[in-house]
Amino acid sequence: MSAGFETLNLHPQLKQAIDALGFTSMTPIQEKVLKFTLAGHDAIGRAQTGTGKTAAFLVSVINDLLTNPVQGQRYRGEPRALILAPTRELALQIESDAKELTRFCGLNVVTLLGGVDFEKQKAQLDANFVDIIVATPGRLIDLVEQKEVWLDQIEFLVIDEADRLLDMGFIPSVKRIVRYSPRKEQRQTLMFSATFSYDVLNLAQQWLFEPVTVEIEPEKKTNADVEQRVYMVAKSDKYKLLQEILRDEPIEKVMIFANRRDQVRKLYDHLKQDGYKVVMLSGEIAQDKRLKMLDQFKNGQHHIMIATDVAGRGIHVDGVSHVVNFTLPEQSDDYVHRIGRTGRAGTRGVSISFLSEDDAFYLPEIEKAIGQKLPLTRLDGYC
Repeated sequence: MSAGFETLNLHPQLKQAIDALGFTSMTPIQEKVLKFTLAGHDAIGRAQTGTGKTAAFLVSVINDLLTNPVQGQRYRGEPRALILAPTRELALQIESDAKELTRFCGLNVVTLLGGVDFEKQKAQLDANFVDIIVATPGRLIDLVEQKEVWLDQIEFLVIDEADRLLDMGFIPSVKRIVRYSPRKEQRQTLMFSATFSYDVLNLAQQWLFEPVTVEIEPEKKTNADVEQRVYMVAKSDKYKLLQEILRDEPIEKVMIFANRRDQVRKLYDHLKQDGYKVVMLSGEIAQDKRLKMLDQFKNGQHHIMIATDVAGRGIHVDGVSHVVNFTLPEQSDDYVHRIGRTGRAGTRGVSISFLSEDDAFYLPEIEKAIGQKLPLTRLDGYC
């Protein structure tokens, strides 16, 4: 039986927000990490998406800021806490969760993302003192170098999905950001990653001060509530099979993943032309349009979303009954992330992967990563 949040000595305004959200018991990562981080320790956590790690670091940050209000003079553009995320979607998800958890206190959360109007962001920074900045590295560097943001008063630094920041080539930017902030002995730093590679642990050694290490190892890397199917299909027949699945499966909402932007665009155009209510998420789409599409999918106006891995990472949408891997991902951890979009919070989900001659190469690595063999299905008329 996991412990409840009432066992932690949290600030009353934060506890009120947690109660209002209906959180009662802690997830394993929260139970393991919060006792250390609330006591002021640095921590490096290994946890997959969907484990409650976002709430774990937000509770730590918010409790610290509320318990230790600023005594001296404050200045505009000087945040007390900084949370770095690799993608715009993940940053927006963190912002949304942070706003829920700060709803009963006066903490000001500002999100700084590429693809959003620069002047608007400057106006947000000028409007009020900022307590928590959630940012992607590129835009934050721009604003620091233009002297719109000052990081020398950071009390709390969170680096989320460090493995993805590495994969996407953001580490030089993150290193610069860390250099602008106080020394590691003078701030509290938390770092989360789905994997503990040599490079991730090396960065932790540089950036964290005497950290505790917390690992949440699912018995299987994939959720037991997700039924995983692999259909063998010729590349030329994939679209026809997709149409059959959309017609025959009891779909509430479905996320369809492809590896490249051009594949996502082609699928989107094809489905739209055939009368499906569909949205797409990929890096080529302007930020305001992406947000609009994401909202249409969340509120059920459209029930099909097509996405690349980068755009789909960190998106939490309730009611996703199915995930379709139109192409198998080249990285095995992307498979885990993809199918983690369904079967959340105790509901059942279905993952369907298309396996053509082009995809077969990636299957052994995926099976190795998830620790199980995936049953292959040959469908009549498709192979």
